[in-house]
Amino acid sequence: MKNFLVKTIANAGALAVAVWLLDKITLTGDSTAKKAGTLIVVALIFGLVNWLVKPIVKVLTFPLFILTLGLITLVVNALMLLLTSWVCSQLNLSFHVEGFWTAVLGGLIISVVSWALHVVLPDED
Repeated sequence: MKNFLVKTIANAGALAVAVWLLDKITLTGDSTAKKAGTLIVVALIFGLVNWLVKPIVKVLTFPLFILTLGLITLVVNALMLLLTSWVCSQLNLSFHVEGFWTAVLGGLIISVVSWALHVVLPDED
């Protein structure tokens, strides 16, 4: 349970950095507490999308992973971020990613920040 909580907080932090750096990834809210709560929910959705959908997409695009030497990972991460944005819009959450290239850059930022946070944060069960 502790590992799940650490990963969720790391995802929320990475999403917050992407929202802060990119104008076309938006998170709106009345107060900081509401934005933080929305960010935690978005991080949970992002984690769920990555847990459920990403392995299926990786298996289906395995030949492209080999052909591009793994660079297709950027596209897969962008698609997972766009899917998260779509799910959030269906749930009336105030998180939106505008455009594919913004999602590619956002996915790259989220991957780097998430990796850095996982290095710093404890990884215990």
